[in-house]
Amino acid sequence: MALMFKWLLRIAGTLVVLAVLAALGLYFLLSRSLPDYDQTLTVPSLSAPVEIVRDNANVPHIFGQSEEDVFQALGYAHAQDRLWQMTILRRSAQGRLSEVFGQRSLAIDQLLRRFDIYGAARRSLQWQDPATRAALNAYARGVNARLSEINDSALGRGAPEMFLFNAPIAPWVPADSIAIIKLMAVQLSPHLQNEVLRARTSLALDDPERLKDIMPDAPGSGIAALPKYASYFEPGDLPRFAEVPRLPRDPLSPIAPANLSGASNAFAAAPARSASGGTLLANDPHLGLTAPSIWYLARLELASGGVIGATIPGVPLVLSGRSDRLGWGITSAYLDDLDVHIERINPDNPNQYKTPDGWAEFETRRSIITIAGETPVTLTLRRTENGPVLPGSQYGLGTITPPGHVASVAWTALSPRDTTMSAGIALMRASSIEEALAAGENFVAPAQILTVVDEGRIAMKLVGAMPRRSAAHDTEGRLPSRGWLPQNRWQGRYPYSANPEFVDPPGGILGNTNNKIVDRPFPSHVSHLWGDTQRIHRWQRLMQGREVHTRDSFVEAQLDTVSFTARSLLPLIGADLWFTGESAPEGTPQRLRQRALELLAEWNGEMNEHRPEPLIYAAWLRALGQRLIQDELGPLADEFTHTDPVFVERVFRDVDGASAWCDVKQSSPVETCTDISRLALDDALVWITDRYGTALESLRWGDAHQAAQDHPVLGTVPGLRYFVNIRQSTGGGDHTLQRGRTSGTGDAPFTNVHAAGYRGVYDFADPGSSVFIVSTGQSGHFLSRHYDDLAQLWRRGEYIPMSLDPELARAGAVGITVLTPQGE
Repeated sequence: MALMFKWLLRIAGTLVVLAVLAALGLYFLLSRSLPDYDQTLTVPSLSAPVEIVRDNANVPHIFGQSEEDVFQALGYAHAQDRLWQMTILRRSAQGRLSEVFGQRSLAIDQLLRRFDIYGAARRSLQWQDPATRAALNAYARGVNARLSEINDSALGRGAPEMFLFNAPIAPWVPADSIAIIKLMAVQLSPHLQNEVLRARTSLALDDPERLKDIMPDAPGSGIAALPKYASYFEPGDLPRFAEVPRLPRDPLSPIAPANLSGASNAFAAAPARSASGGTLLANDPHLGLTAPSIWYLARLELASGGVIGATIPGVPLVLSGRSDRLGWGITSAYLDDLDVHIERINPDNPNQYKTPDGWAEFETRRSIITIAGETPVTLTLRRTENGPVLPGSQYGLGTITPPGHVASVAWTALSPRDTTMSAGIALMRASSIEEALAAGENFVAPAQILTVVDEGRIAMKLVGAMPRRSAAHDTEGRLPSRGWLPQNRWQGRYPYSANPEFVDPPGGILGNTNNKIVDRPFPSHVSHLWGDTQRIHRWQRLMQGREVHTRDSFVEAQLDTVSFTARSLLPLIGADLWFTGESAPEGTPQRLRQRALELLAEWNGEMNEHRPEPLIYAAWLRALGQRLIQDELGPLADEFTHTDPVFVERVFRDVDGASAWCDVKQSSPVETCTDISRLALDDALVWITDRYGTALESLRWGDAHQAAQDHPVLGTVPGLRYFVNIRQSTGGGDHTLQRGRTSGTGDAPFTNVHAAGYRGVYDFADPGSSVFIVSTGQSGHFLSRHYDDLAQLWRRGEYIPMSLDPELARAGAVGITVLTPQGE
C-alpha cells in the first residue's frame, strides 16, 4: 500500500511538473509577441529618424521630420499593439474570414463578397489626392516594417491568437485602410435592416395605420402614411408571417442589428457660453464593445502641428480629436444613404432583370471562398444598375421578395469613388472652421455629423454623400421599392451645400445625440429614421441649466445617467397602479408589486449601477413591449428586442387610436392599457425573482448591466475567457447620455454591449487640460498590462490627460522606440 501511494505521489508530482512546464512554455511562446517599447530599430524606408514616445498610459506620441515618416511610425505602432485586430478587420472587409475560422464565418464572407467593399476600396484608391496616397503608402510601409520585425526576430507570430488560428499575414497595402472605413459604414448603417423589418411588419399588421405606432417616425412634422407593402405586388405573393431563423450573432460579424448600429454624442460651446472664454467640445462615439476596444489613442506631429485623439487600427486618421487650433468630433448621421430595390427577373431568361428601358443582363462574376479544412465554395455574384444582388437568406430579404424577383441594394458606401480618406487627412490638417467644413465635402460614407470648434467659433455639419431621390418615389426609401420604376432609382447626389449646416448659433451651444437635426420635406429630408428621440431631451436640460459651461460640466454631461425616458414613461404606464388601497399580505405577488411601485415612486430616473430601480424599470418596460405586440405580430415580435419609448407613449396617450395595441385579440375580454401594464409588471417581477430573489431593495442594476467587452474570438474559449474578456458593472442605459445599450436578447437581456468606447473633452481656453479615455487599454495582447489598464478608469468616469506637450509625454514614458533609416 505504501509503495502504491509512493508511486501515485510520484506520478502526481510528475504531472504537476509537466503542467507547470507546459504553462511556462506556452507563456514563453505567447509573450514573445509582447512589444518592446524601448528599442532602436532600422527601417529602410524612412527618410530620417522617428521617435515613438509612449506615455504612462501607453499612448504613442510620434515625432518625425516628415509627415510620411510620421504616418509610417503610426502604422508600426498600430501593428505593434493591434496586429490581430487589424488582420481580422481586413479579412472581414475582404470576405476572407473562412480561411481562418472555417464554416463558422462562411455566411459573413458571402455577404461581404456580394457587397464587394474591398473591390470598391481598391478602385477608390486612384481617387484620393496625392497627399493622401502618400500617407496611405507610408502607413502601409510602417505596418510591413513590424511584420518584417516579427518574421526576422521570431516574435511569436505577432499576436497570441496566431498560435490558435495560424494563417499567413499578407503585406499591408493602401486599399486595406480604405476598406476598413467602408467596413465601418457596414457596421454603422441601420437602414437595410430597418427597411426589411418595416416591410415584414407591414405584412403582419391587419391595420396599416398601426405601423406608425410600432415603427414611429422621429417626432416632428407629420409624414403621409405609406400603403401596405403588399400593395406593391401581386396579391398572395408575400406571406403575412414569414419566420427567419434567429441565430446568435457571431462576434466576428460586422453586421449589427438595427438597434445596435452607430450612435454617439457630441456637443460644443462658444466662448460666450464658456466660463473660461474658450470654446469647448465633447465627443463620445458609441460602438459595439469589444476587447480590445476598436479605438486606439495616438498623437501625430504633422507639418501643420500636433494632432491627438482616437484612431482605428488600420486607418491613418485621428477620427475624433484636436490640434492646437481645432477640435472635431463625430456622431452617426443616420442619413438615409441606402435603398433596397426589388428587381423583377425576366420569366423567359433568368439572366435578365427589368429596367425602365426594358430587360438588361445581370452583371455576373464568380468568386471563390477558401474554407479552412473544407472544400472551397464558389459564389456567383450578380449586380444590377442599382447595386449588388443579395440572396433571400441575408437580412431576411426572402420574406419580403416575391417569387420571380430578387433584391438589390443601392448604397453610397459601395461607391468606387470614395474619397472619405482624403477628407479625413484634410480634416487633421485644418486650422479653422472654414477649412474643416471644406474638408467635409469629400466625405462619402459612413455619413457623420461633424462637430468642429476652433479657438473662437463652433459649427456642425452633416458630412457624407446624400442620394437624390425623386419626389414621386414609391416608398420614400422607408420600404423596399420596385427597382424597374424610374421614380424609385437614385438621380445622382445632392451638392455638398445641401447638407445641413449650423455655424455660430445665437445660443452659443451646438449638439447632436443622433437626434433629428432638420425638418425638411422629402426628398431633401435627410432621413425618416433617426437614432435618438430621448437623449436629446436630457442634453437640452443640462445645456440650458447653466449660463456658462466648463470642461467639468461637459464631462458631467458625458457621464450623466438620468433617464428622461424613465421620468416621462413611468407616470404614464403606472398611472392607475401607484395607489391600490391597503397593503397586500407579505409574500404575495400583489405585495411584491406594491414594493416595486413604492421604489419607483421615489426614484428620480437615475440609472445608477448600485440602485434597484433601474432594473425594475427596465424589466417592466421590456415585458410591456412584449405584452403589447405579441398577439399582433406573432413570431415577428421577437425582432423587436428594444421597446421604443415613442411607441409606448403613443399607446398610453391613445394617439391616433394607438391604445388598440393594449387589447389582446385572442381573448374575449377587452383589455385596457392599465391591465397590460399591471400584467407586464408582474411578468418583470417574476423574471427578477427567478434570477435575483425577492429582496427588491438589494438589487443592483450593475449586476444585470455589465459591460461585456469580450474578445471576439477567444472570448468563448473555456478558461481563457477569464483572461481575455473584460466585464464591469456599469450605470446608464438605452436612453441615457452615458449610453449603455442593452443586448435585448438571451438570458442576460440587459448586458451592456454598445457604449462609448472613446470619450474626449477638449477645452480651447487651456488645450493642455483636455482629456480622453478608451474603454479597455491600448494593447490587444492579453498578457500586456496595457490590455485593460484604462478599463477601470473608463468605468469610473475618469480620464487621462490629452496633452500635446512632448516633455509631459517623455516625463512618464513607459518606453521610447526610435526608428532609424538604413545607414543612420
